[in-house]
Amino acid sequence: MGGAAIDLLVLGVSHRTAPVAVRERLAVVPETMQAVLAELTSLPSVREAALLSTCNRVEIYAAVDKDGDRAAKGLAESLARRAGVPSLELAAHLYERRDAEAVAHLFRVASSLDSLVVGEPQILGQTKQALETAVQHGSAGAILNTCFQRAFRVAKRVRRDTEIARNPVSVSSVAIELARQVFGGFERRQVLVVGAGKMSELAARTLRAQGAALTVTNRTRARADELAKQYEAAVRDWSDLPAALGAADIVIASTGAQRPVLTLEMMHKVQPARRGRPLFLLDIAVPRDVEPEVGKLDGIYLADIDDLQKVAAEHRDERQNEAADAEAIVVQELDRFLKAWRGRLLGPTVTALRSHVLGMAQAEASRVLAANPGLGERERKLLAELAESLAKKLLHVPQMALRNDDPDDGVSLVMAVQRLFALEVAAAAPVDAEGESPAPAAGERPDKKAAGR
Repeated sequence: MGGAAIDLLVLGVSHRTAPVAVRERLAVVPETMQAVLAELTSLPSVREAALLSTCNRVEIYAAVDKDGDRAAKGLAESLARRAGVPSLELAAHLYERRDAEAVAHLFRVASSLDSLVVGEPQILGQTKQALETAVQHGSAGAILNTCFQRAFRVAKRVRRDTEIARNPVSVSSVAIELARQVFGGFERRQVLVVGAGKMSELAARTLRAQGAALTVTNRTRARADELAKQYEAAVRDWSDLPAALGAADIVIASTGAQRPVLTLEMMHKVQPARRGRPLFLLDIAVPRDVEPEVGKLDGIYLADIDDLQKVAAEHRDERQNEAADAEAIVVQELDRFLKAWRGRLLGPTVTALRSHVLGMAQAEASRVLAANPGLGERERKLLAELAESLAKKLLHVPQMALRNDDPDDGVSLVMAVQRLFALEVAAAAPVDAEGESPAPAAGERPDKKAAGR
């Protein structure tokens, strides 16, 4: 697996490398995604880009030219600008994967093996959305489409062939488990759900099943009404948020806001109405919905998504055997993918090598003939045939070696020949492991203009 140059680069941060305070500064909302993707594909050496932004990770997947170092530097600087921090400061949290390692990372992410909660089902949908958005905005082409589509198939196999998704656990369910540890149960507890997105829906479903009295509030009243009807919850207008906070025992906040909606000032005003009753705030949004200073107020207990790590680790332990089986599937599928990728490059590489060597031989023969205009037709023909014959003999062994190349030895002769002879080989999307050509992405290989330059 070690010699496959796929020109894929992953750069990002996750719950493993950066606290929520860093991740929330990098988070990208749908409204700004087009501009961000346009900026990324306008960077030197970056041909395609997709961005995965969730509560636990912000990652750039980029198809890059041969100068991967230049692309990586530009992408890192772009992330640092978004976060508003010096590049060196952000570098402490960034990880980078290239080529086969980048593909392996994508496979693991899509299969939820790199998630805060191993086995959680949301990440596959989020990864699909990242590709769909990049295709929609013209920043994803053949390379990203091929790698992502294969990742989706690997994730489906992991879920089908292992028990990792049995009794699925999500970030919201882990948050509820943390609340249960504090309160012992939810019977007769007043739970306020702030926000009405997917995470809020998952939380409402679990809480309703456990006997909690639910209230939902959301900026868009229609969505709050829809969620409340589905789970027999009460509804409060967004303008009534302070009053709803005054009546709640537990608050689960998961909105798409870019700034905190539960501010220190608001919670100060809520305190008198609570008359000393404790309030447990679970902030599972990124960017965060609750100002961190709120946790310092008397009687208020605040947990954000980073605080869920310990509970999530217990679930990882429970799924350790299943995760090991899933990791083995990822390794197997990666090997098949890389062999298919290399096979797709073999034909163009052999053609380019023949053209290169024969072209040099013919050029040298022409130079000699030009320097000796007195040669007869027979001598001129013999010289041309000699040059071509010598070139073909020199090509025979390299061509046979390329066709018999074993990618398992850790060295790809295909890539070595491309580099040694400076061959320009067209980047074509490889067939997948089953020998089928992948479905083309919109804009098979987006040019810089299409991508927003």
